[in-house]
Amino acid sequence: MINWEEYTKELFNKMGFADFSFDFDAEHRHGGVFLYEKDLIIKDNLAFFVENLNHVLQLVAQKNGEDKVYIDINNYRKEREKLLIELAKAAARKAVSTKQEIPLPAMNSYERRIVHAELSARPDVKTESQGMGRERFITIKPLD
Repeated sequence: MINWEEYTKELFNKMGFADFSFDFDAEHRHGGVFLYEKDLIIKDNLAFFVENLNHVLQLVAQKNGEDKVYIDINNYRKEREKLLIELAKAAARKAVSTKQEIPLPAMNSYERRIVHAELSARPDVKTESQGMGRERFITIKPLD
């Protein structure tokens, strides 16, 4: 069984990060890294960094027969989730008021799951994923 805290700390050390903190919730298999280095390369590429780090960690977990783990960096995922929830709510309101389908931008599976989950309790709309691969997106449809 992988000790994800040690594994992630070692990974970040090997990537050359010296000043960071890491917290891992083993029960929910979520971790958070905060990089204290004020490097613009990190800031400008944070979305890419988070997505690809998580992809690598999913491969490591799968190879070792473990459940998925998710790591956030500098609260990127947390802030992105808030933004997606607000986008989903606004699009649902628009779909209901205009009685038209509202397509959202292309999203990865994690982001689509957030939108589907957020709107699943609403009786006035339904969500549907469409498209293939990186172009997959959600359409919000009003219900009569």
